[in-house]
Amino acid sequence: MCLVVYSPQKDFGDGERVAGFDQIESVEGFIKMSSSGNVIQRGKLLVHIAENGHSFELDCDEYALVESIQQYLESVSGIRLNDQLLLYLDMKLESQNPLSSYKLPSDGSEIFLFNKSKMRSNSAPPGPEELELSENNYPDPQRPSSSHAPHPLDDAPDPALKALPSYERQFRYHYQLGDAIYRRTLVKFETCERLAREQRVQEKALEIARGNLDHFYKMILQNYMDFVKCYSQQQRTHSNLLVNFGRDLERLRSVKLLPLLQTADRKCLLDFVKEDNLQKMVDDCSNSHRQFESKVGDFKQEFGDLKRSTEHLFSSKASILSRDLERAVKEHEHHIDEQKSILQALSKDVRLVKKLVDDCLTSQLSNSLRPHDAVSALGPMYEGHEKSYLPKMQACELAISNLLIFCKNKKTEMNTFVHKYMQKIAYIQYTIKDVRYKFSVFTEALKRQNDQFEHLKVVRGIGPAYRACLAEIVRRKASMKLYMGMAGQLAERLATKRESEIRRREEFLKVNSLFIPRDILASMGLYDTPSTCDVNVAPFDTNLLDIDISDLDRFAPEHLVGLSFKKGSSSMSQDVEESSEIGTESYNDFVEASELVEIAGTSKLEVENAKLKAELASTIAILCSFSPDTEFEDSEVGNMLKDSAEKTAEALRLKDEHEKHLVNMLKVKRLQCESYEKRIKELENRLSDQYSFNQKLNKDASSEPMDEASYASSSLLLKSGGIDSSGTMNPNLDSSMVEPTRDEKDEKDTMVADVGMVLAASSTADYMPPPLKSLTFDEQVKASDLVVELQNLLTEKSGQLNETETKLQAAMEEVARLGAELEISQNLLEESQMNCAHLENCLHEARDEAKTNLCAADRRASEYSTLRVSLVKIRTLFERLKSCVSSGGVAGFAESLRALAQSLANSANDGDDGINEFSECVRVLAEKVGVLTRQRAELIDRYTKMETSHEQLTKEMEEKKDLVNTLYMKLQSEKQVNKEKISFGRLELHEIAAFVLNVAGHYEAINRNCTCYYLSSESVALFADHLPHRPTYIVGQIVHIERQTVKSSPVRTTNTTSSMGSSQFNPYGLPVGCEYFVVTVAMIPDTTIHSPTAAS
Repeated sequence: MCLVVYSPQKDFGDGERVAGFDQIESVEGFIKMSSSGNVIQRGKLLVHIAENGHSFELDCDEYALVESIQQYLESVSGIRLNDQLLLYLDMKLESQNPLSSYKLPSDGSEIFLFNKSKMRSNSAPPGPEELELSENNYPDPQRPSSSHAPHPLDDAPDPALKALPSYERQFRYHYQLGDAIYRRTLVKFETCERLAREQRVQEKALEIARGNLDHFYKMILQNYMDFVKCYSQQQRTHSNLLVNFGRDLERLRSVKLLPLLQTADRKCLLDFVKEDNLQKMVDDCSNSHRQFESKVGDFKQEFGDLKRSTEHLFSSKASILSRDLERAVKEHEHHIDEQKSILQALSKDVRLVKKLVDDCLTSQLSNSLRPHDAVSALGPMYEGHEKSYLPKMQACELAISNLLIFCKNKKTEMNTFVHKYMQKIAYIQYTIKDVRYKFSVFTEALKRQNDQFEHLKVVRGIGPAYRACLAEIVRRKASMKLYMGMAGQLAERLATKRESEIRRREEFLKVNSLFIPRDILASMGLYDTPSTCDVNVAPFDTNLLDIDISDLDRFAPEHLVGLSFKKGSSSMSQDVEESSEIGTESYNDFVEASELVEIAGTSKLEVENAKLKAELASTIAILCSFSPDTEFEDSEVGNMLKDSAEKTAEALRLKDEHEKHLVNMLKVKRLQCESYEKRIKELENRLSDQYSFNQKLNKDASSEPMDEASYASSSLLLKSGGIDSSGTMNPNLDSSMVEPTRDEKDEKDTMVADVGMVLAASSTADYMPPPLKSLTFDEQVKASDLVVELQNLLTEKSGQLNETETKLQAAMEEVARLGAELEISQNLLEESQMNCAHLENCLHEARDEAKTNLCAADRRASEYSTLRVSLVKIRTLFERLKSCVSSGGVAGFAESLRALAQSLANSANDGDDGINEFSECVRVLAEKVGVLTRQRAELIDRYTKMETSHEQLTKEMEEKKDLVNTLYMKLQSEKQVNKEKISFGRLELHEIAAFVLNVAGHYEAINRNCTCYYLSSESVALFADHLPHRPTYIVGQIVHIERQTVKSSPVRTTNTTSSMGSSQFNPYGLPVGCEYFVVTVAMIPDTTIHSPTAAS
């Protein structure tokens, strides 16, 4: 493959393009050639050098190695390959990788080259910017004189005619001088633009370097923040242990053990540890704590210096320098435009004076033009040149020269800034590496510090563990109660099923024994009965202490744990006890009536209380399992536990309130039902009394009608509910059944209505009394009116009675509705119990998961210790291997590797597989390095031979070049005769090609790019059959091109067949897989074919 490198071109406003290099350089040998010999161009790669801003654009393919790019850059920039650092975006390009590993080349991809030798602190600063200008190629022209360039009008008799050639020479001198000034100015301005462009490249390079540093700085900053967070938490914990150690001892001393747990040596919690060695242990921990705190403080100060230097580096910008330079270059562009316009004016004046001179020559013969007019017109133009045009161009050149000096100083300043900036980046990167190494040391120190404080944590954890054990006792007792109750419930359910089965069998036998004899049924086995199921649970947890949840704060106060919530466990336990007492003493009848028995022998409220006690005890045990220094305010686990405890207390409170509400509501409904029952009984009695009274009236109406009527009315008034037999108001009547209070008139109407009801009832009887003879006519009229009025009142009271019955029916519906609501409340209560059970299961699962995680953490810690020991051994071995690698010379490297392998083999460790594998790898590596050393010697020998053959091929190439030159000259002459051209580039149809006879006897095309074009045998026969000898070269017009590839010949059994097969598959002796072209040409008219004799 061929790599073409050139500098990017520069654009100007007028459309001109000036190349940055004088010629395009072709670089061969840095990248391998493809097998076909064709140039593979896949994309452009733009490489920028950071230290000076120079740029190179490479045409290469994706299979090119980075090392080949570095080798070429070393040849053009002078930066050694080992000192090169190539960065693409945030990636570092490795020498052994191809460009395809980084998705290169691609359009617009830019690679920045950094010189690592300039990034060292002891490297010399860059010198002033050196410029190589080509302004000396455009010197000022010499002043014209008549002796150097004589003119026909110099000898004219008229002085005016004599002045015209002088004006022409002066004007031409002015134009040449202006052109020289313009070209020098243009070269300087191009240099200014190049310096500005290089400065922009340096700014981009600094951004890339800054971005790379920022990536590593963010990583080390995150590690530092994690370390500081871990250290701060541990430091607070250890400080708290040291400060409160005496208080912890007093706290343990103040808490006495339960009487059943006390012995002669153990009276309080402090007796669990040996108090004699505690003070010495505290002193050692305190000294270690202070020393480690001091070292961490120094480390924080060191990292703070690193952070300040990094932030200061990021705050310094180089864009100000480049912006100043770009602004200055843009401000001076008008000088170039001004010089260009002046040069155009000078060119126009030169053409004018030349036309005048030519006209004067013509008019000298005809005497029709006055030369004095021409001279008088050229005088002001000459003065304009001398006083205006040329001074302005010189002033513009001076301004551009000053701009060039300014750009040069800015470029020098930028080079110095880049040099110092990269040195700072290198120093910060070195500091970051040092800090990263210290992280491992401090992490190990944190672990040792934590191990040293474990004994103090044991003293702190005695109190919470004791409280957790007592809470566990309470939880187990509640769980045992639930377990035993569920066993009893199971027994009751099975007994109910057995009784149901027995009844069903008895009914079956009762029905079918009428048709089937009893002995037949007995033979069928239908008289058997199900056996009785006895659920027997063996006693367990019989050795638990006799304590309840209310005894926790008495035997293990909450201050042992160091945690507190808004509502303590003691208050919650009191709520639990109160709610259980209310549920068992006050409302046993209600519970039985509502069928809320869930477990035999207990109510649902007791079951729920037992569940909540177990849950509360489990929560207390979980809280005690956490370390006292856990910050629950900021911890998600702490918030969850707080919420759980508060929700448990709130559930107990809501349960009690709901229970009280249900009891009160049941009381009210019970009183209402009783009042409804009494009212119904009274109405029934009234109806029966009224019926009997009516019967009596029908019998005795003839004797005492008025007395009976008055008695009936009084009895009805008596039994209507207003007044009882004793004359007092009935207190048992429901308020909804009592008539509202009326005035005296209403009471009188009521009495009359009752009497009317009795009379109406008597009037409808079967027996009609005879008319009263003792009454007068007026009295009879009044009596009839009274009867009519009483009948109306009776109708009205009948309506009221119907209305009362409607209200009674509504009351019964209300009772049914309240029963449904009570059932819904019972379902809600059961759902709340299920939720509490689910919460308890979640807590148990969380505790099991925590235990599992703790076991996994212990296992990983042991694995880490084992890996750390193995890592230390491996690191020692790698240090030895590194010393072997750093030994000078290839032979020394092989010998040192062999010695290291022998040493590792002698000291082999049977217990460590990793060390043995490493020893085996070193042994294999030593053998392979020895083989490579021998191959290297062989390759050096082969390289010497190849150089000799290369010299021979070079000589042959020179001879071929001479022959090609000779043929080229001959072809040029033939081209002039035939007006045709021979193609030496890519061969196409209908072009003319030249073929020369090579050593192998084949005609090979003369081509600059590829030498794999051969003349077909038919064309050779066309040109050589009529000649006595084969011609030295053949020239013809291409009519067909066939592309072929050399294939491997199949295996043959004999030498003759193998040679024939080889010539058939590879007639031109090319490598396998190489592509070649067979060209068919036609003869060109008047073409002379040179034979070897003619050529000689």
